[in-house]
Amino acid sequence: MKTVRKIGVLVVSMGLVLPAAGLNAAEKVESKGAKLFQQHCAVCHPGGGNIINKAKTLHKKDREANGVRTAEDIIGKMRKPGPGMNPFDTKTVSDKDAKEIAQYVLNTFK
Repeated sequence: MKTVRKIGVLVVSMGLVLPAAGLNAAEKVESKGAKLFQQHCAVCHPGGGNIINKAKTLHKKDREANGVRTAEDIIGKMRKPGPGMNPFDTKTVSDKDAKEIAQYVLNTFK
């Protein structure tokens, strides 16, 4: 009878522990590119939009219509943007971080 109780306690304990462990696994891990985007870009590009020029969003259709197709193109726009956008030099955003942001944009705003 004691064995049955021990098994019952073990089953109940596992029922409480496993869902709690699943909560941690279900948490979305934010990429470095996403964090950098939030820090440097999201104010003017919320949700991939563009608060200055609605025709120049970060969504693929608009990017490509404006000749921005690759990570290098995005970094080029970050370094030497057109009117209305502040430049992000290498002191503000390193080349490595600029690549992270560009990959995030390409992977997120399709």
